Amino acid sequence: MVAQTLRRDERIRRRPEYQRLHAKGVRTHGRYLTLLILPNDLPMNRLGIVASRRLGGATLRNRAKRLARELFRRAKTGAGLDVVVLPRRAFLDTDFESLEADYRSTLSRHRRRTR
Repeated sequence: MVAQTLRRDERIRRRPEYQRLHAKGVRTHGRYLTLLILPNDLPMNRLGIVASRRLGGATLRNRAKRLARELFRRAKTGAGLDVVVLPRRAFLDTDFESLEADYRSTLSRHRRRTR
């Protein structure tokens, strides 16, 4: 069974880590989100979320972050990637199944591109 929460070591938490991802990460655009992905030297994937005020108020930004964490948790396969999710405005107006399909297809497109 997959753990229901993200452990502390599965999260990108510090500003220098986000800055490194923005500078060196590969952007892959999906329909509802953009992923910044950079390999790490760890035995697990890590998640970061950037939910700017363009998404809306605090309630909407928090909902977007919860949805992004759930997408990451359900698609925990492989290891060694830092992933930052940048949700778009349409992210909040879409059903979860479409978000999950978009997240998985964006990840697979990134994998195909970087081989």
